[in-house]
Amino acid sequence: MQKIILSLVLTLFSFSFLTAQKPITPSSTQIFESVQKLNFLGTVLYLAAHPDDENTRLIAYMANNIKARTAYLSLTRGDGGQDLIGPEIRELLGVIRTQELLAARRIDGGEQFFTRANDFGFSKHPDETLTIWNKNEVLSDVVLAIRKIKPDIIINRFDHRTPGTTHGHHTSSAILSVEAFDLAGDKNAFPELLNQTSTWQPKRLFYNTSSWFYRNQKEFDDANKDNRIRFDIGTYYPLKGLSNNEIAAVASSQHLSQGFGRLSQRGTQNEYLEFLKGNALKDSNNIFEGIDTSWNRIKGGKAIGDILYKVETNFNFKNPASHLNQLLDAYKLLQTIEDTHWKNQKTKELKAIIEMCAGLYLEASANQSSVTLNQQATINIEAINRSNQSILLESITQGDGKLISKNIELKNNASEKFDIDYFISSKENFTSPYWLNKKGSLGMYEVEDTALIGLPETPRNIKIKFNLKINNVPITFEKDVIYRYSKPDKGELYQPFEVIPEASAKISEKVIIFENDKQRDITVIVKAGRDNLESYVEVCHPKDWNIFPEKQKVSITNKGEAQTVTFTIIPPKNQSEGIISPIVHVNDNAYTKELIEINYTHIPVQTVLLPSESKIVRLDIKKKGDNIAYIAGAGDVVPESLQQIGYNVLTLKPEELNAQTLSRFDAVVVGIRAYNTVENLEFKQQVLFDFVANGGNMIVQYNTSRGLITDNIAPYDLKLSSDRVTDENAEVKFINPTHPVLNYPNKITQKDFEGWTQERGLYFPNSWAKEFTPIFSMNDKNESPKEGSLLIAKHGKGHYIYTGLSFFREFPEGVSGAYRLFANMLSLGKEDLKPNTKLND
Repeated sequence: MQKIILSLVLTLFSFSFLTAQKPITPSSTQIFESVQKLNFLGTVLYLAAHPDDENTRLIAYMANNIKARTAYLSLTRGDGGQDLIGPEIRELLGVIRTQELLAARRIDGGEQFFTRANDFGFSKHPDETLTIWNKNEVLSDVVLAIRKIKPDIIINRFDHRTPGTTHGHHTSSAILSVEAFDLAGDKNAFPELLNQTSTWQPKRLFYNTSSWFYRNQKEFDDANKDNRIRFDIGTYYPLKGLSNNEIAAVASSQHLSQGFGRLSQRGTQNEYLEFLKGNALKDSNNIFEGIDTSWNRIKGGKAIGDILYKVETNFNFKNPASHLNQLLDAYKLLQTIEDTHWKNQKTKELKAIIEMCAGLYLEASANQSSVTLNQQATINIEAINRSNQSILLESITQGDGKLISKNIELKNNASEKFDIDYFISSKENFTSPYWLNKKGSLGMYEVEDTALIGLPETPRNIKIKFNLKINNVPITFEKDVIYRYSKPDKGELYQPFEVIPEASAKISEKVIIFENDKQRDITVIVKAGRDNLESYVEVCHPKDWNIFPEKQKVSITNKGEAQTVTFTIIPPKNQSEGIISPIVHVNDNAYTKELIEINYTHIPVQTVLLPSESKIVRLDIKKKGDNIAYIAGAGDVVPESLQQIGYNVLTLKPEELNAQTLSRFDAVVVGIRAYNTVENLEFKQQVLFDFVANGGNMIVQYNTSRGLITDNIAPYDLKLSSDRVTDENAEVKFINPTHPVLNYPNKITQKDFEGWTQERGLYFPNSWAKEFTPIFSMNDKNESPKEGSLLIAKHGKGHYIYTGLSFFREFPEGVSGAYRLFANMLSLGKEDLKPNTKLND
């Protein structure tokens, strides 16, 4: 697999290399494929709801076989899912999945776009989805994407005619696409968008159907085929040494946060499109039938095509630079084209080909990874011409418009290097995902700058323009400033160059639970974005809480270092909750945001600025038992949350589970999706069941019904389903109100289910042995009651508990009732238990 990935990185082209990626030096084969794509003037837009919804096989086929410009419009960034590679959830998970989509597109050859829709979690019906999303705003974003990308063909991943049969986000994406197909060409629809782009009417709309959306293969085969076309997407590309499906498999494997790493595939594979709208097809295998995809498509394009088709037909693989004069002639003609859409798109592609043919290497690397406002960075400029063509570096232009004259002749393979000073003004924006700059709603991100809507990332302002003359033809190449460095154990590394605040602060814990009215110390970590930071920090807090001292001085000598200061919080006597936030004062500036770095090897380093806030909760809670063993699953903050309310929690690996070790614990808690992700756990089930029989409590949190490593997840029969309750405010009925879990040591009432977030729970069992007692009944609107959210079985002296309730979502939000209920689950049968000594880690 590593060889395949390396081959893809070296073979698949991408002209707008991500700033964190090491620049690719293209082969002549890549350049030739780029010329082929340049000579195809057709566009496909694939549309779905989430990261991982996209059919990478089809995107790769359209981009690499058809040679069409191919884009994926994902309505959301996947913020509502779970993270299989780390602790990030919500906004930060959306940042990761955005980058995973971009990584996939770099491999399959597509482009990536988004709307402002926020993935608020699973939705059962598009009516709910489009209410929470704000249908009109998301529809506007889809229309905007169509008008900007101007696709000839739109392909929906999901069926707009099947509401209520799949994720509401899925169906909604198709519904919006069908509506936008007509509205995009209507000047009276969303006229405010016309100051950014012009109307556009796509030619055809398809639904990417497959047997996956039917109950079985036979039902799919028997379905009406009148409007269905079929084609083989298993194409082998000799120039790449890879098949289309191999490319697609590696592309989809970039979704690591969703556990999508998979084996590559080869061979024939059919793909199906159902025609929905537009100009009907006559030739069932050509979705571009009747659409001119040649240079003749645009006025003045024939002369350009006459040049570029000859380049393609007579391409010189040994010396691509021999085509530079022809490419420059085409470039000059292209600048006279009236059609601004094709002019801009094809100029971008053609400039990249000219750059590759000339063997140009143009780089702007800062001497540090970040800088703050009103500071100066040294930028190392490197320019190399690896051809025999006459190339002059006339000047460079900084992102702020400052022009630096150079007039350096770039001789063949002679590296020209020099440094410049780049001043970051006080008006520059800090580096952070643009959709997180302002607080949005449950269903929508708020974006003040409408020009940014749809973009996958925040455009970089710190740039260098290389103003060249190639054979006396003026041409400019723009490069983002990056940070290039090396490590002895990793070699040369690249990462984005960031603009950060001179100070940022965070409180160590995002939720701070007080189980009584005793005061507690909290730590505030202040990080310096520059050298010699002198400041003071204070903590804002609710009126019924007290914090001492009022403020503390901070003095940090070196940029990147942090200083920790301690404040004492005094909670009120009674149950209460609120928000605390640190403020760092530097001269006349106040900084209230936390600087978060996301660093995984499969995506570029991400810098995110979010409001620095922590929730404080004075909780009326009692508990029995002290020592908890935790078995990690797909990742949650349950161990930290239980420690907040006074439990001693120790995380154990499957190989550490034995009778002697478990005898030290009062309860075992199994993390979310552990029985989907922890393979060795199936061999420890009897050990765990014996622990329960000997008096321990075992709490198993939700697992998906598909992909279980064992069917033996409980000591009695228990069958998981896809039952879930997505309405976080759905009524919760107590069907066994006298059960101890609702009465001891905390009296659970309806109030404990107030303030839940995103959902009640998911993947409830729908069948269980008589030994289990169901505790709650709940359901979404117009659905039957579900009783599998919390099941408890007495097993020997202890209790086995299975719950699909979303504690993993409620704990990070500081939901009081979730803590109280979980404490009761841990306390079952512990009425006479005396406190234990604290565990040694």
